[in-house]
Amino acid sequence: MKFEDFSLRVSYETDGKEVVVSDGDGIISVEKIAEGDRFVVRLDAAKKVRLISARMMASREFAPEERFFGGGYQSWSLTREYSPKDRQKGLRNVAHLPVVRTFAAASGDYDFARYGRKLYHSHGYTYIRRGSATELFGSLDESFAFTLFYLDAEENVFAVVKDVEGAEIEGGVTLFDLFRAEGTYDEVFDRYFALYPLKAPRRGIKRLAGYTSWYNYYQNVTEKIVLRDLEGMYGAAGSAANIFQIDDGYESKVGDWLKVDPAKFPNGMKPAADAIHAKGYLAGIWVAPFAAEFKSAVAKEHPDWLVRDAKGRPVIGGFAWNGFYVLDHEKAEVRQYIKSVFDAAIDEWGYDMFKLDFLYAACMTPRNGKSRGRLMHEAMSFLRECVRDKLLLGCGVPMASSFGFVDACRTGCDAELSYQDKLYVKCTNSEIISTRNSVIDTVFRRHLNGRVFLSDPDVFFLRDDGMKPTSYTQSQKEVLAKVNKMFGSVLFVSDNAGDYDAKRRAMLLDAFAPLDGTVLSAEMVGKDRINVGFVEKGVEKVFSFDLSTGDYSVRAVK
Repeated sequence: MKFEDFSLRVSYETDGKEVVVSDGDGIISVEKIAEGDRFVVRLDAAKKVRLISARMMASREFAPEERFFGGGYQSWSLTREYSPKDRQKGLRNVAHLPVVRTFAAASGDYDFARYGRKLYHSHGYTYIRRGSATELFGSLDESFAFTLFYLDAEENVFAVVKDVEGAEIEGGVTLFDLFRAEGTYDEVFDRYFALYPLKAPRRGIKRLAGYTSWYNYYQNVTEKIVLRDLEGMYGAAGSAANIFQIDDGYESKVGDWLKVDPAKFPNGMKPAADAIHAKGYLAGIWVAPFAAEFKSAVAKEHPDWLVRDAKGRPVIGGFAWNGFYVLDHEKAEVRQYIKSVFDAAIDEWGYDMFKLDFLYAACMTPRNGKSRGRLMHEAMSFLRECVRDKLLLGCGVPMASSFGFVDACRTGCDAELSYQDKLYVKCTNSEIISTRNSVIDTVFRRHLNGRVFLSDPDVFFLRDDGMKPTSYTQSQKEVLAKVNKMFGSVLFVSDNAGDYDAKRRAMLLDAFAPLDGTVLSAEMVGKDRINVGFVEKGVEKVFSFDLSTGDYSVRAVK
């Protein structure tokens, strides 16, 4: 497909009427600029209008041997390649019930993306692959609105759609800024991200390896646990680790970040950071800046800070903490409050890295004449300013909106304490906790690692016991560790490594060490198997594993 094969359709509302244009009219002028593999569409509105829709369409069949990349909406959203026989699933089963849907739909694209039989979509960019031949289409500017790429295998249509819900324009705006490339998988992504205008911060850190408290203690983390597990990590890994991160649980309520739980952290947060620094590690801490759980002081004392729907009801951000509200970063008081949290965590507590989570909440509700994409772009720009020169690890963030703002980013959903999926995976959404989906996400978002940010595939588990015991066979543990090592640059465990035996310590050090080689390819083979081609120490190999059982093999290519 070439850009000249596409037709453009833009609709807007003015004086209570919908108007459709492709080349402009007396109110909106349309400028189309084609320069090689780049295509730009600019709009100029003579007066304020509300956009209704914007799309470009071309004819395109989906051949049986081809694969369409379906990039999920945010960090946790399922991301993989699809064949024409596959189905890209939306909300599942009971998640369609009104009460459940309020929570289940919050973290995904279910309110603005289309799902259907033989209909596939991708956020920010996509590719269609036939063997090693890859055709990529990508947006180079998500600051005005999100870009979605659709392939309709029923109608044989390829479409590029802007999510312009809520967007009002007056004057000039860039509607589409698109790039197209053909070549091998690595060639097209090298070209795309070399051209991408927002560049990731470069701080000389190529790999983060260490500890996060979440997947053993969840909200039950304490200062005593942190100091004990810090000694355990240092004893097991020494300088092979470089970061130690305290996750959710230190605060009295989510949203009340400066009200540290006195029972869990009686000395506040600074002594923990000091102890981490004494081991030579970076000190990390978790914050969900736009979240406020229902019972938080910030939600109770400042109801005017909450994002509200068209009926004036507080918007619910998701399942977590039995439900939470969303703080409106459009309000100056909210921005001042959030900034004060980071000022304290940097200047008083001494933290070096911030894992910022549930970031999608910032853009759930288009408002103030802004689309979801614009709200998210402005939120990420604001957070980047707040953390200054400290490391920012994004999580639960619309992927393309993270580009250029984060140092590292989660590229998959949360891993489960058991290798096998729980029942809720089949009856909720594509963002739910699942080790299987986390592995798939990690494999198929591999092109982001090192090009855009340090990819965080989430934790791997070596323990069996702990406060939260795990249910993994030895083979399943090895598969998860190998996948994270091969495709990620942020390697975390939540185990007390002080309890490791010699075998587990060796596995930890192996996983923390960078792969001595290069990944060549990765492909789904049937429903449950992934084959990864790679070179290690000069030898070409295939890593083949079963998603269902966790069985795997590594063999040299003859």
